[in-house]
Amino acid sequence: MAVMMNPREKWTDERLDDLNEKVDRGFADLKAEMKEGFAQMDRRFELIDRRFELIDQRFERIDQRFERMQQALFAAAVAIIVAMIGSTATLAGIALF
Repeated sequence: MAVMMNPREKWTDERLDDLNEKVDRGFADLKAEMKEGFAQMDRRFELIDRRFELIDQRFERIDQRFERMQQALFAAAVAIIVAMIGSTATLAGIALF
């Protein structure tokens, strides 16, 4: 089925040039909007990167605290084992005499 053009719609070179300019302006506007949008996204990503740096620093401090706690627990376990060996040796020495 053929599409019939309205007799009033004639695509002259002048009308095609106008359409071409309108399309070019539209793409230029879109490009400017996209450029600004990407600039805003870049600024937001910079803020997020800074927040992640702060979070990384907090995790490093937490890791250090866990490491100190692990060392303290190990030292306490060693002290308890030494005390148990010492008390066992003392009781064994008392039993021998």
